[in-house]
Amino acid sequence: MPSVSSVRSVPPGGARPVTVVGIGADGWDGLAAGSREALTAAEVLIGGPRQLELLPSDCAGERIPWPSPLRPAVPGLLAAHAGRRIAVLASGDPLFFGIGRTLVELLGADRLRILPHPSSISYACARLGWPLEETEVVSLVGRPAAALAAALHERRRLLVLSAGADTPAEVAALLCDRGYGPSRLQVLEQLGGAGERRIEGVADTWSRPPGDPLNVIAVECRRAAGALRLPVVPGLPDEAYEHDGQLTKRHVRAVTLAALAPAPGELLWDVGGGSGSIAIEWMRAHRTCRAVTVERDPVRAGRIERNAAALGVPALRVVPGAAPAALAGLPAPDAVFVGGGATVPGLLETCWSALPPGGRLVVNTVTLESEALLADWYRRHGGELVRIAVAHAAPVGGFTGWRQAMPVTQWAAVKPAVEGRAADGGEER
Repeated sequence: MPSVSSVRSVPPGGARPVTVVGIGADGWDGLAAGSREALTAAEVLIGGPRQLELLPSDCAGERIPWPSPLRPAVPGLLAAHAGRRIAVLASGDPLFFGIGRTLVELLGADRLRILPHPSSISYACARLGWPLEETEVVSLVGRPAAALAAALHERRRLLVLSAGADTPAEVAALLCDRGYGPSRLQVLEQLGGAGERRIEGVADTWSRPPGDPLNVIAVECRRAAGALRLPVVPGLPDEAYEHDGQLTKRHVRAVTLAALAPAPGELLWDVGGGSGSIAIEWMRAHRTCRAVTVERDPVRAGRIERNAAALGVPALRVVPGAAPAALAGLPAPDAVFVGGGATVPGLLETCWSALPPGGRLVVNTVTLESEALLADWYRRHGGELVRIAVAHAAPVGGFTGWRQAMPVTQWAAVKPAVEGRAADGGEER
């Protein structure tokens, strides 16, 4: 009977597996025996130019550097060498922000044999004495530096996967811009290799010239005095947003996000984005949460993009245009928020139709006309219909009284598996 390892090494149909070998800055000397054997036996070696240069002449296979852009070229490149022994080189652990993920998505795990190497993050934690499970990792490879902003919290330890030699200076500038200038930076270059070195400094006085492009940046977050504190839960301070008054205010925003109930990997449609606060805080709930915001005013659309970058979710997709027409062709949502324009003909119908069973629709309104519409949708589809009233203490002469904000009516419903049966106690039709 064949061993478990031999069964796993042969994909369905008997096709040759593609071997993916992780390699570090220590090159050939740092590889385990199995990784060396796979590379020596390969007839085709695919990787980045730097990685290919680390291999000795004993690896006699044809060397092919990755083209750019990489992902579209992968299927054709592998197909061109079908039937040959192919080895793909990856930096460190191939499935940790590496090429391994792309190959699994395109080929399937059964067609791969993955031989990992310690990642640069493992090396960095070993050098710093930081527990790996308590250290947050942010990749800026192929991503804007603004993606780091959502991870900034007092006393947090971050490891940043650098895009190149200029990344440390970009990170320092972003830290200063976001109120974290006192943060300590350590740039760890060529981890595990002969040229390994460490450069230290503080963000607000960082003046180091660009160093080795192969680096990881360790950040010990320290917030400057007076800098705005941004929590991890919904309901960021209103001052965190650039806006023209079109902003779902803090307390209502927290209630709205609770009703939308974001979960990892889910997609939100934010219809009538305003300042983008609902979509932004949806995406801040988890790094895999996604959102599309639709805004008809081009000035506000630009403002949403700036807010998203400032608050660490630059991947927020902003679609300029008026709903419901602008919703055509968007990927199916897991939840929809309508913050304005509920009475536009066909809008709620379009949003409800786009949701899968179990999807959530949340609508906020402040007008009597929209409130009447929500009451009808509540009668037909059930859910929850609530009124949110917030009052703030304010001076009244020499005393203090309550100043009432305009109340918000909110309807929230979960789409049932079978249409026609109202959810949560509403009237059936």
